[in-house]
Amino acid sequence: MKLKFIFLCLFFVNYFLIFFQCSSNKVVPNICFNKDILPIFISKCTTSGCHSSISGQKAIGGDFTTYEGILKKVKPHYPLLSDVYTECNGKNPNMPPAPNTPLTTKELDYIKYWIHIGAKNTIDCGGYECDTTNISFSKRIQPLLKTWCIGCHNSNNSGGGFDLSDYEGVKKSIIPNNRLIGSVFQLINFDPMPKGKSKLNDCDLIAIKKWVNEGYQNN
Repeated sequence: MKLKFIFLCLFFVNYFLIFFQCSSNKVVPNICFNKDILPIFISKCTTSGCHSSISGQKAIGGDFTTYEGILKKVKPHYPLLSDVYTECNGKNPNMPPAPNTPLTTKELDYIKYWIHIGAKNTIDCGGYECDTTNISFSKRIQPLLKTWCIGCHNSNNSGGGFDLSDYEGVKKSIIPNNRLIGSVFQLINFDPMPKGKSKLNDCDLIAIKKWVNEGYQNN
């Protein structure tokens, strides 16, 4: 009798979790791990080596610069049982720790839906148009840096001494030795960015290089 009671309790708990997650989940069309999910973790969770392996050191709490590392904290189809979601969600999230920039509602929705649909390692998602004409800072460069870099390079935590949250900060990463280009192209003698094994796609790299070569205007 006692065993049956425990079984019924577990059944209803599991049913509640499934129902709650399905009913409260926001649908995000064409979610892509490489384009939509990985940048969130690299930007917001690898600050000062918190979730990244640097110089052979073991990452604190796991390495979030790779799909394999992130998946260790994920229970596919169950965002409410996945640490990468629950520890970043709520009014006072544990991660990222203050004063680091917390995840936005949009970022949390993306992670939740990605886990809900199975947490797949989607790399080539298609439907991506490469526009390398009329590159502007406000429409092309700033959103790109916001996606990949702002979590580590902001006014509260200027990783490497660089704040990339506004134009003046980005400009300082270009003058005098163009560390921005050296880092994103992952050239020798520069700290490769983004952290881990990731690299910006060719279209984004071309856009940054063209913007810099054309005088890095604040347009």
